[in-house]
Amino acid sequence: MKVLVLNAGSSSLKFSLTDTTQDRHLVHGLVERIGEPDSRLKLDGVAYDVRARDHGEALGAVLGRLDLEGLEAVGHRVVHGGDFTTSSLVTDEVLQRLEAFVPLAPLHNPANIAGIRAALAALPELPQVAVFDTAFHQTMPERAWRYALPRELADRHRYRRYGFHGTSHRYVAHRLAERMGRPIEELRLVVLHLGNGASASAVLRGKSVDTSMGFTPLEGLVMGTRSGDVDPGLVLELCRRYGPDETSRILNCESGLQGLAGHADLRDLQAAIAAGDEASRRALEVYTYRIKKYVGAYAAAMGGLDGLAFTAGVGENDAEVRARVLEGLEFLGLELDAEANARSGPRLTRPGSTAEAWVIPTDEELAIAKDTERVLREA
Repeated sequence: MKVLVLNAGSSSLKFSLTDTTQDRHLVHGLVERIGEPDSRLKLDGVAYDVRARDHGEALGAVLGRLDLEGLEAVGHRVVHGGDFTTSSLVTDEVLQRLEAFVPLAPLHNPANIAGIRAALAALPELPQVAVFDTAFHQTMPERAWRYALPRELADRHRYRRYGFHGTSHRYVAHRLAERMGRPIEELRLVVLHLGNGASASAVLRGKSVDTSMGFTPLEGLVMGTRSGDVDPGLVLELCRRYGPDETSRILNCESGLQGLAGHADLRDLQAAIAAGDEASRRALEVYTYRIKKYVGAYAAAMGGLDGLAFTAGVGENDAEVRARVLEGLEFLGLELDAEANARSGPRLTRPGSTAEAWVIPTDEELAIAKDTERVLREA
């Protein structure tokens, strides 16, 4: 099936034309600076100046440069799917439900919905499927997703742990099982999606049973600019001192590696460490220590560990981060092969290790396209 995959951000529109029968992308690109006079379309490494006052014009600029012959469907990334447990064919009812979830993801869902509406207007004859970042984690048991808040209050306002990056976690977990040559239904896996945003998941027999992000993508691991886990009392103190809007900006935009060392990008952080910057060295210790704690916690939650995957920009490319995370986890059966790690594996552990660690490149666009195909086939 030939699928147009769209990932609409507040000022951007990422896209790919994907052939699910061959598991490959025919083209991919990005419209950036939507709503600004200098909007640009980048298509397979070539940049074009375009008019993109909104997502509708941005999509029009994309469609005008693509070969749409044989296009059968459109798949949309939606960050917050609320209580959707699986991807869904877009209908008026689905759009109404997504509108209700906007307060849960005010930075992401409005743009996702704008992208869907633009595609419905531009390609009304094609079926459209919404693929939710949160859906994979809806298999978490209540003990993992429920916060210890007053039950009636939490249920009324949907205060619970949702988890994110689910499309990536599901895709990588299945690829890890394939690499290990074992059925995913018999495996205990941890997936580490490490990019500017970062999350970990515990995948037991193919189902997500825990994940580090929660009600929002702020919970969990230290990230590029997000704090990850902090004492709620500290959040209250920040709100008293700076107010809620400034507190949100501090925790989401000025914390994480950026707050610890002034470098949100791991490549810049590593360069600063090489130059002798002590704050950057300490920041890397905090970053990798938090990841290691989650691996150990998830192994305990699943009663052991069979496989561990590193994925996304940092996980796939930063050997130092991988080595620091795996150091000391020999008791879980993870025995690092330093030479394999230096060349990015793909297998990172020595032969004979009772648990395996791998570098598994993620491909969220392919996962969205294949899920789009699955939904339409089942429909």
